[in-house]
Amino acid sequence: MPLSPIKPTDEQPVEPPRQLRMPVDPMLTLAVLGLAVCSIVTLGAATRDLIPGQPNYYVNRQLIYLVVGVLGMVVLSRLDYARLRQFKNGIYALLILSILAVLALGHAARGSQRAINLPFFSFQASELGKVLLILAIAAFVVDRARRLRERETTARVMIAALVPAMFVIAQPDLGSGMVYMVVAFTMLFVAGTAWRHLASLLVLVVVSLTFVLVAAPAAGVHVLKPYQVARLTAFLHPSSNPQKEGYQQQESKIAIGAGQKFGRGANASQVPNGFVPERHTDFIFAAVGERYGFVGAGLVLALYALLIWRALGVLVMAKDLFGSLIAAGIAAMLMFQVFVNVGMTIGIMPITGVTLPLMSYGGSSVITTLLAVGLLQSIYVQARASASLKGRVLRY
Repeated sequence: MPLSPIKPTDEQPVEPPRQLRMPVDPMLTLAVLGLAVCSIVTLGAATRDLIPGQPNYYVNRQLIYLVVGVLGMVVLSRLDYARLRQFKNGIYALLILSILAVLALGHAARGSQRAINLPFFSFQASELGKVLLILAIAAFVVDRARRLRERETTARVMIAALVPAMFVIAQPDLGSGMVYMVVAFTMLFVAGTAWRHLASLLVLVVVSLTFVLVAAPAAGVHVLKPYQVARLTAFLHPSSNPQKEGYQQQESKIAIGAGQKFGRGANASQVPNGFVPERHTDFIFAAVGERYGFVGAGLVLALYALLIWRALGVLVMAKDLFGSLIAAGIAAMLMFQVFVNVGMTIGIMPITGVTLPLMSYGGSSVITTLLAVGLLQSIYVQARASASLKGRVLRY
C-alpha cells in the first residue's frame, strides 16, 4: 500500500533556548565616547606646554588609558555580573589589601601617599576601590535581603564602607573617602532601608563634621591637618585669602568667566599660562570653560547627564536586586564626583581632590570609570536577555 502523506500538525518541536547576545546600551556608549573625545581635545589644548618638547605627553597616555579601559569595559559587558556575587569576600579583601599596600608601598607626592608607581602609570587603589566596594556591599545587602530594615544591617553596611574610607582618608585622600560613604548610603536607600536609620546616619554625619571642623580644633585636637581644614572651608570665604587657600578656586572662576558664551579658543590665557593649578586633573573643567565657553561646558554637562540618566535607567530595568544595587552605587559615584568636581571649580564646593570622571587625566580614574560602565552594560545586556526570553519588551 502506498504510504499516506504526513499531515501537518500545529505542534512544532521546541528548540532549546539559545544564549542571547543582546547589544549594549547605545546611549550609554555614546555618552562614554563623547566624554572620551572631550577629554582628549581638552587635554591636548591645556597641556601642550606642560612638558617641554613633548606637547602630546598627556594626550598619548590618556589615549592608552582609554583603550585599556574600553577593553575592560567590553569584557565586563559580556560577562554575567551575577557571578561576581559569590566572590564578595575576596572582592572586599582585595579592596582592603590594595589600600593598605598603598599606605605601605606607595609613593609620596605633595604630602600625600595615594598611589604605587608602576612601569606605565601610578596605581591609585582608592579609585579601583570604589567599584570593589560597590560590588561587595551589593552582595552583602542581597544576602541580608530579608533583614534590610534591621538596625544591624544598616550598621554593618556603613562599617564595611567606613573601614576602607578611613584608610583612604589617612593617605590623605578625603575625596575618595567621601565617595565611599555616599555610595554606601545611596545603596542602602535604594535597597529600602528604614527611613529612621537613614535619618540617623545624616545626623551622625552633621555631628561628626561639627566635631572635626569646629569642636575638636577649639579643644586643641586636630583630626585633620591644618591645610585640609583650610581647603575644606576656603570656598566659604574665597576673597579672605586669595593668594593661599582660595587661590585655586579664584583662578578657576576667572578662567571659566573669561570663556563667556563661546570660549576664548586659542586666545585662552588663564589655563595655558599656568594660573589654574592641576589644569589636567582636578580643575580640567576650568580648562573647558575658558577655551570653549558656556557652549563647551554645557556639552560636557549634557554628556554627564546622559551618562547618569542611563545609569538610572539600568537601575530600573535590572533583572534582580544585585544588579539594581550595583547600578545605584555606580550612579551615586558618578553623580557625586561630577557635582563635587564641577562645584569646586565654580566655587560652591570645597576642594577635596575628586576627579571629573572620564575627563580628568589619570589611568586609575579613567580605567575604573570604564570598568564601572562595563558593569552597567552587563546589567543592561542581562536584563534585555531575560526580558526577551520571557516575551517582554523593556523600554528604559
